[in-house]
Amino acid sequence: MLKGLTKSLMVATMLAGSALAAQAQDFTIRATANSNENDEDYDGLVVFKNFVEQASNGAIGVELFIGTQLCSNGSECLQGIADGNIDVYISTSGGAANVFPFVQVLDLPYLMSDDRVAEMAMQAGSPFMNQMQSMVKETSGGAMRLMTIGNTGGWRNFANTQRRVAKPEDLAGLKIRTVVADLPQELVRALGASPTPIPWPELFTSFQTGVVEGSKNGITDIMGMKFPDAGLQYVTLDGHAYMGALWFMNNEKFMSMPEDLRRVVADGFYQLQQATFASPKRKSIQAYQDFAAGGGDIYVPTPAEKAAFKDAAAPVYDWFKTNVDGGEDIFNALTTAVSEAEAKLDAIRENELN
Repeated sequence: MLKGLTKSLMVATMLAGSALAAQAQDFTIRATANSNENDEDYDGLVVFKNFVEQASNGAIGVELFIGTQLCSNGSECLQGIADGNIDVYISTSGGAANVFPFVQVLDLPYLMSDDRVAEMAMQAGSPFMNQMQSMVKETSGGAMRLMTIGNTGGWRNFANTQRRVAKPEDLAGLKIRTVVADLPQELVRALGASPTPIPWPELFTSFQTGVVEGSKNGITDIMGMKFPDAGLQYVTLDGHAYMGALWFMNNEKFMSMPEDLRRVVADGFYQLQQATFASPKRKSIQAYQDFAAGGGDIYVPTPAEKAAFKDAAAPVYDWFKTNVDGGEDIFNALTTAVSEAEAKLDAIRENELN
């Protein structure tokens, strides 16, 4: 009798497990990043997957596709989001600019001074995030949502193979690699250098052959791609642009979930955002050490020198507001969010320092 009862309990347990397994298939989120497992994007997705699956008690499963299994470039991946073939995709501003030109506001130079300002300006509910999310939904005809903006590599800095860059004049004549998007090319021209669009996979060889002499990248990307081996030996920590990571989701998939699960997903993107804020800070420590150990020159501009860079780049602001659809609206939203963040941080620092 005891043996039969034990068997009955085992069967009941198995049936309960089957029910939970069935529940776990209620919603499946297919998320992709065109990167690798050493990237901040992957760190964020792992945190997102773990949080969402646990907080939903298995009602939501998250499948990760790292690399180009589902799509190979920004336009293709964003089309996959719009069509519903992909549920979540992360893009840089350059990768999304063909579909959402206004996201290039993240490439405007010297608008945010440090991580604390940038991270506060990117928080849900800020004037900038509200405007950006509204514009993404409207431009996509309601097909896509911008869930959050994290980070994918720290800050963009000028790096080159030729000489130390301490002031804008030092960039004169250098061939600087950019993406195809207009804004980064306008910035390079404003600073007196020559923009040279080169696909990312070709950049190492382009440094070796002199097709380009510089780039606008974070230190983790520079070291991850072994660019010093191709001759990149000078980095100027001007921090001209925050390397924002735009996380898009198919709107129909999101809205198909009941409200409690939508809340879980939204909270999951907050967790993801925090993970991507932190990841580049940790990884950059070793990256800078390795760059210096290999003979690399790291230069930090003085406040006066950084102000000179900002003054030289100022015409790009007017170009953006005039030439990009929605440019003035999103520019004003970002500068408002930055001003509010700076005011809050001034008050916080006043309390911290006294």
